[in-house]
Amino acid sequence: MIPFRSGDTTGEPSGPEEGRDEAAEAEVIPLPARRQRAVRKAGLLSAALAAGLLVLGVGTVVAVKPYLSPDDFEGPGSGAVTVRIAPGSSAQAIGSALTEAGVVASVGSFVNVTEERAVSDRLRPGHYRLRKGMAAGAALDLLLAPASRIVRRVTVPEGLRTSEVLSRVAKLAGLPLKDLMNVDKALVGLPAYARGLEGFLFPATYEIEPGDTAVDVLAAMAERFIAAARQVDLEEQAARVRLTPLQAVTVASMIQAEGGTDEDYPKISRVIYNRLERGTPLEIDSTVLYAQNRRTLKVTESDTKVNSPYNTYRHRGLPPGPIANPGEKALMAALNPAEGDWHWFVTTDPAHRITKFTNKESEFVRYREELNKNLGAS
Repeated sequence: MIPFRSGDTTGEPSGPEEGRDEAAEAEVIPLPARRQRAVRKAGLLSAALAAGLLVLGVGTVVAVKPYLSPDDFEGPGSGAVTVRIAPGSSAQAIGSALTEAGVVASVGSFVNVTEERAVSDRLRPGHYRLRKGMAAGAALDLLLAPASRIVRRVTVPEGLRTSEVLSRVAKLAGLPLKDLMNVDKALVGLPAYARGLEGFLFPATYEIEPGDTAVDVLAAMAERFIAAARQVDLEEQAARVRLTPLQAVTVASMIQAEGGTDEDYPKISRVIYNRLERGTPLEIDSTVLYAQNRRTLKVTESDTKVNSPYNTYRHRGLPPGPIANPGEKALMAALNPAEGDWHWFVTTDPAHRITKFTNKESEFVRYREELNKNLGAS
């Protein structure tokens, strides 16, 4: 059964240079709503002080002027400075960070302009490239502009093996590959049933900021897997189909590695279940290629004889663990196989993602011949 993997995508850095979104966007966490209350409180304080001036007289104006008309720079500023906005920061805290970095002249000027525009709920945590000596309004404009945020968006497609995921992240996020390869698995937050990273680095788009470590990135992927597993009710549904959670992920990984289209996934799942129930070797080509650490659409008879516990031509039942990192649709298919008596499937036309299913060996042989013809094989 010939594997087929959908076309690759490329993650691009964004920030000063615009990037491309190529898969589901990583979640962007907004600042808590309590920031608005903090800003409004500052505005009310200014109003109260103004009213008090009517009673206290002109002499008091000099003392309270910083609160009513806080210092502010003029113009767009100059130079470059990177400022980190921590998650959960209020407008006051952001203003303080900007003031310390020399971006704005005062906390009050930033709080005031944020309140005037009523945009505090649009501020996001992250690292931003700003300038020194900016008018508070100009600084706020940059904080609201996506291009000012320094972040690399790395897309991990479905079906990549862990070695491929690590290489991709190293290249696109600028992290040392050796750091990713040598991460202590105990720090990643894998589910208890996982034996390693394979199968649990969830495919998605991840936002990687300056200072993020290899552990941070892999932990985010594992956390995203756990969220997906919760979404599909993996542990309970695996028990329903008489699999352990690890076995369910293993089935999903084979479906992902073999699959042509989303509609094929449940049918591929059914072929796997039918073969398991009958005690027939799975004969999944992608397991052979995983054992050989190869990628190809042409699997020979000699390939199927490789000595590996992952070779499902030589060993009955499921391989020891996942052979790729599946997405949510593959997980769903593993837990919800289609109804059918199919015993074989062949992706006869990989270029057009056409997969055919049958319960007759004679048709299976014909499908293999069709595949070989499409691949130009003799």
